[in-house]
Amino acid sequence: MATVSHPVFARVYERLSVAMDRAGTAEHRRELVAGLSGRVIEIGAGNGRMFPHYPPAVTEVLAVEPEPRLRAAALRAASTAPVPVTVVDGLAEALPAGDGQFDAAVVALVLCTVPDQAVALAEAARVLRPGGQLRFFEHVAAEESGRLRRVQRLLDATVWPTLFAGCHTGRDTVAAVTAQGFVIEELLRFRFPATSNSPSSPCVRGRAVRPATAS
Repeated sequence: MATVSHPVFARVYERLSVAMDRAGTAEHRRELVAGLSGRVIEIGAGNGRMFPHYPPAVTEVLAVEPEPRLRAAALRAASTAPVPVTVVDGLAEALPAGDGQFDAAVVALVLCTVPDQAVALAEAARVLRPGGQLRFFEHVAAEESGRLRRVQRLLDATVWPTLFAGCHTGRDTVAAVTAQGFVIEELLRFRFPATSNSPSSPCVRGRAVRPATAS
């Protein structure tokens, strides 16, 4: 059993995620999983806001979520999902799945919160088949050095992780993805909301592939 509990944040996030989807996050979720097929593992499924967007070619989703309140919400969301979804307890750093079992791994607003990005991404690579895809939608460090990046570093070193369940605003997630051997095939950088200059506004959405093992 995972030992992650953020009851106050979970209550806030359940409402916030609905508002964010209405403001445009839902479109990013749709684009994130568009074209997927076969078996998918969603890492950090939260309250299941991704579930309605999986295309019909997806045959199964294993949704991993360690926070009890959010996992309960995800279980409710799974009952009306358009594809089969199984919600389980588990950590990104120790996924409850065997090697090479999945065609795709999905992370959405998750890699900012995991204690160790490298371990979480290594786990994602482990459970993917050779040629399997990693789809990611995350807020990240500001691309340009300057005031916003300095603010991100200050907040990450002080109050932000405490207030937002371990979230960090200034991680270089793209570099972390490539460091685990993934090959990025598609990457979009943007602000969300588009006109915002908040510490969490710089975002990326992308597709990466786990290469076949070198001979």
